[in-house]
Amino acid sequence: MASIDVEKVLAELTLDEKIALLAGKDFWHTVPIPKHGIPSLRTSDGPNGVRGTRVFNGVTAACFPCGTALGATWNQELLLEAGKLMGDEAKAKGAHILLGPCINMQRSPLGGRGFESISEDPVLAGLGAASLTNGIQSTGVAATIKHFVTNDQEHERTAVDSIVTERALRELYLLPFQIVVRDSHPKAFMTAYNKLNGTHVSENKRILQTILRDEYGWKGVIMSDWFGVYSTDNAINAGLDLEMPGPTRWRGGLLGHLVSARRVPMHILDERARNMLNLVNDCAESGVKENAKEGKLDTPETAALLRKLAGESIVLFKNEGDVLPLKKDKSILLIGPNAKTSVFCGGGSSSMAPYYAISPWDGVKEKVTDSSKMEHAIGCYSHKELPLISNQLTLSSDPNSKQGLTFRAYNDPASAGDGREVADEIELNSALAMMMDYYNPKLKSDLWYATVEGFFHAERSGEYELGLCIYGTGKLYVDGKEMVDNETKQTQGTVFYGCGTVEETGKVQMEKGKTYHIKLEFASAATSKLDGDGIVRFGGGGFRIGGAWVLSMDDTIAEAARMAKDAEQVVICAGLNQDWEGEGADRVDMRLPGRMDDLIAAVAEANPRTVVVNQTGTPVEMPWLDKVAGLLQAWYGGNETGNAIADVLFGDVNPSGRSSLSWPKRVEDNPAFYNYRSEGGRVLYGEDVYVGYRHYEAVKRDVNFTFGYGLQGYTTFELSELEIEKSSGDGKELEDELKVSVSVRNTGKVDGQEVVQVYLHQQSPTIRRPPRELKGFTKVQVKAGESVTATVAIPLKYAASYWDEIRCAWVMEAGAYDVEVVDGSGRQDALRETVAVEQTAWWTGL
Repeated sequence: MASIDVEKVLAELTLDEKIALLAGKDFWHTVPIPKHGIPSLRTSDGPNGVRGTRVFNGVTAACFPCGTALGATWNQELLLEAGKLMGDEAKAKGAHILLGPCINMQRSPLGGRGFESISEDPVLAGLGAASLTNGIQSTGVAATIKHFVTNDQEHERTAVDSIVTERALRELYLLPFQIVVRDSHPKAFMTAYNKLNGTHVSENKRILQTILRDEYGWKGVIMSDWFGVYSTDNAINAGLDLEMPGPTRWRGGLLGHLVSARRVPMHILDERARNMLNLVNDCAESGVKENAKEGKLDTPETAALLRKLAGESIVLFKNEGDVLPLKKDKSILLIGPNAKTSVFCGGGSSSMAPYYAISPWDGVKEKVTDSSKMEHAIGCYSHKELPLISNQLTLSSDPNSKQGLTFRAYNDPASAGDGREVADEIELNSALAMMMDYYNPKLKSDLWYATVEGFFHAERSGEYELGLCIYGTGKLYVDGKEMVDNETKQTQGTVFYGCGTVEETGKVQMEKGKTYHIKLEFASAATSKLDGDGIVRFGGGGFRIGGAWVLSMDDTIAEAARMAKDAEQVVICAGLNQDWEGEGADRVDMRLPGRMDDLIAAVAEANPRTVVVNQTGTPVEMPWLDKVAGLLQAWYGGNETGNAIADVLFGDVNPSGRSSLSWPKRVEDNPAFYNYRSEGGRVLYGEDVYVGYRHYEAVKRDVNFTFGYGLQGYTTFELSELEIEKSSGDGKELEDELKVSVSVRNTGKVDGQEVVQVYLHQQSPTIRRPPRELKGFTKVQVKAGESVTATVAIPLKYAASYWDEIRCAWVMEAGAYDVEVVDGSGRQDALRETVAVEQTAWWTGL
């Protein structure tokens, strides 16, 4: 893909050609104009990895740890390497543009997409995203920072008006984007779905032009989130370059008409087209050819980096009596629904088909000296919808045949009989199909039909429950008998970004050793009977087939506790999954699902040395916290989830993660508790600048775990010899830099990594400010018995300033500032020094 002469090409383009550049060709590609040498650019989903060009039946990929896990590494150098791998993965998939990183703020633990973003703190989020962006763009692939801005909830996300003070907007929600522009200059921005203070962000000129382009000096392409455009002239004039996906809903001939009416000035249209042409040249650096074939990067090197990322993200929250690390030669009991399942990612556009997915059971099995000493107990279920039935089905009635389902598409319904012609036939490896980007030229209209079938081989006798969620209509059959009707009557649910139904279920009695034919008769989205507010119609629809044995949770919990009583080592694999954390809906509470709390309490009562491995992207309540001996926060760890958990459980990796979030005791303790969901079409950011730890520390509210918390692993560290140097910026104090240095000594017997966190507090501000705010950090490797010097450099104006709403500028006030250095473990008091700002100064920009 060759570079082009932007100004020469722009001068040669017709009006229609310029307009064509400003909307997608299809779900993933921009419009090419071959006669001018303008190729089609390919986008692909991040931030959890690189999906490729298909949501439905897509290629497999390297799935990275979720955003909050990447934040928990507190390791900018490692995230740079992660970004490089993301870029290389994008190139393998033939993508020029990666749709990530994501850096929205976790105002509340309940956010459906909270797991995608890096942190509740703008500095940790901004510096982490800058490292990822620099890594991605070092490969020539364009990074897309998102979602700009205040897209911090899923409830009515396209309609809600986020009402935010200017100070909070600047200090919390815009700041991570500002840091990324300062430190990495992403080639693209993606706008948020929501309104901000009355105007949709995709048509908010103050945000897109005045702040991002004029004040920050950023140059690049601003694209919409998918279906996140709500006007033609307003969006174009505000600064939105690219409408996605295509084909266009808002541009095309309508935009040409508005240009002729001078509702859109020609120079504005030229500016939008120029930005797209410059992006073509930016993407040429990747060397990715137009319409390149999608490939894979499933290599040992990929696996090693994913394993390191997942391992460094794990936070050791509790380790009483040195219950961890475990012993490889002792027996071990793994309990819980996540023990034999790899919970590797959350739901929505972050989810993808992994190259492979390692469960905790698989990871532990590779570690122990005798796998016959491993036992498993389900304990309880934790699903919202029934677990996907994918890995329980085969393509034929032969139990040894290939796993999966057969999908056949038709233009005619099943009532047409055996004579209907097959338009498409695909082998699926998942019972979850979201066909927003499915297309087959043999299907004549939006109304089409499909049969999806597989064979279930019963490994036990008993009652089995099947479930069906649908976007469209469907009925589920077992051996020709109707078991689930999700066609006659439909109830609005949250799956498929809120387009789908609730799960309808049916039960069937099964016998061990028998094979059962499972079949779905499906009709496309055009047949959906749902008409609820806020539904965004897309694509061909979707289906989700789940199933599980009907069990008594009282019995399974009692059985797990009985087994744990005499077990040498007990690990409970608990948490959430993509049913609970995903795009399209927020959580309704902060509790673990089902009977999980009861299970943990019962097992811990039976065996006080129980270890809990919690896999969630955001905080959960922990009423059993005082009863367990060990607790690891393992997030959603990507492909290598199980191996990374096992590495830490047995001490092959010394845990060095620090929490990227605060963990309140109850959801009611969260500062956004009263203001988290759309009420009357708006959400008031009533907590202002007091998000997360800023609130808990200001009101002295106890939490389970503070932001930045994490034990020092299986060793101990001491910080000492704090030194602070305020460098000179050619006589301009606004250009000064704080250089914070501290000696880090490993006083234990195991090599490890320590995280040094630097916070600031203004002693006598003229307005109320949080008790302390993170301003910088670093992570250092220290061998047992040795010391290293850790240094954190922070621009003084970023460290000391707050937003002055009267002057509409940042203000760095004269006065004294306390610099506090901690490691997050709480083992020793903070190291403190005071620095002075000599003269009050205001500033804008970067």
